[in-house]
Order: sequence, then structure tokens, then C-alpha cells
Amino acid sequence: MSVIVNPAFHATTNAHLDGLIETLYDATPAARYLAASSTIDTRLFGRYTIETSLRIRLARIADSKVIQQFARTNPFAAQKWSKYTEERMLHDRLFLKDLRYLGVGEDTVSGTDPLLATKLLQGYLYYTIEHEGPRGLLSTAYFVEYAITKTQALWIENVKRALGEQAVQGAEAHLAYHRDEDHTPEVWNVLMSVVKTPEEEARVVYHLEVYYGLLVAYFNELASTAEVDVSGPPLDPAGTAVWSAQLAAQRGKRRDSE
Repeated sequence: MSVIVNPAFHATTNAHLDGLIETLYDATPAARYLAASSTIDTRLFGRYTIETSLRIRLARIADSKVIQQFARTNPFAAQKWSKYTEERMLHDRLFLKDLRYLGVGEDTVSGTDPLLATKLLQGYLYYTIEHEGPRGLLSTAYFVEYAITKTQALWIENVKRALGEQAVQGAEAHLAYHRDEDHTPEVWNVLMSVVKTPEEEARVVYHLEVYYGLLVAYFNELASTAEVDVSGPPLDPAGTAVWSAQLAAQRGKRRDSE
């Protein structure tokens, strides 16, 4: 296992992420529904799986931009991120197996317009890559790697009970890969290659908070695709993301004044 760079900040970041994951279920009834409902709406789960596949496809485009930047400034980080990107490059194919069982073909996935919250996330990553460098994308990647093993097993087991094991074979393979490989240490260490000051640590926390807001927006938008009532806050993905960013900025100012 890799030696963790900046272990004190690593510990506080993980504790912060644990808190965000816990509050996600209160903020997003759709996430709670996938994790705990005794019945699962196939339309909701199908769109969730389509969106997962689309996000992976979009992520590899953003990753290529980070590799390009690192190639100019930090070839060692470029090498690590290239390997990480290569290993997850085709993970969208895993979820196509589950979608075929649900009656959704690859053409349908490719022809699906991503949810607005997904587009907002991708736009945020592109903006930060161009104007701040890799830190925003790397922070988001760490959030995802950390959260997968904390959440997906519960969701997969619940969906399996409701829809059968064939509905989650790809998702189970994806989770097994993340458990076996455990990329969280290497993703963290690449992130720390662009985090050297308390101000840059604060930016990491900010990016994590923004991603959380986009995640809340995503699940609340996802709820609108269901044939069942997954009641939640009014649908406002853009507003939710802006609200989360404002809260993150306010928390950063409070930390700076302490």
C-alpha cells in the first residue's frame, strides 16, 4: 500500500467525506430509495445505470485533459494518471451488461442526453482544468473512489433483492474492481502533488463540497425520471449546485478567520 502524503489532511478529509455521505441520504430521497426500498422502479434504476455509464465516458475526456497538463509540468503524475485512466477507461462496458438485462441497448445509452446535473459537473471540471489546473478533477476523483466502497455494496444488494442478480452483475464487477485495486491512496497522492499550502487544501475542500452539491442535484433530478413517487426537494439542479458552492465558500472564509 502506498505511503499516504499529508496524512493529517487525509484524515480530516476522509472524516469530512463520511459526513457528506451520511447527509446524502437525508438530502436525496432517490439515493435512499435505491439503498433501502423493498421494490425498485426499473425505469429509475435503468436511468441511474445509463447515467453512470455516461459519466464514465465523459470522465475519460476530462482525464485526458489532466494528463495533457501533467505531461507538461509533472511527468511522474502524468504517468500515474495515465495508468489510472487506462484501467477505468472501459468501465462503462460493465454497466451495459446490466442495461441489456433491463432491456436497454447500447444505442439507447449512446443516444441519451445526459441529465443537466451531469452536464453541470462536466462543465465544472472543464472550467477548473482550464483555469485552475487538475485540482478540481482530482478532488472529485478522490470523492468518487472513496464513496464507491462506502455506498455501492448496500445499493447493489438492495437492487439485487428487488430485481434479481442479473440486474447488477456489471455493477458488482465494478465494485469488486474498486475493492481489489483500491485506488484511493494513489488518487490521493496525485491530488497532493498539486496541494502544497493551507490555501490549496481549502480549495480541495471547496471542490469536494461543490461535487457534493452536484451529486445532490443529480439524485434529485434522477427522481424526476421515476414512475414511482420518490418525493424530494423541488427540481433545481443548477440552484442546488450554486447553493453548495456558496456554502463551501462561506466555510472556507470561516476556516481562514479561525
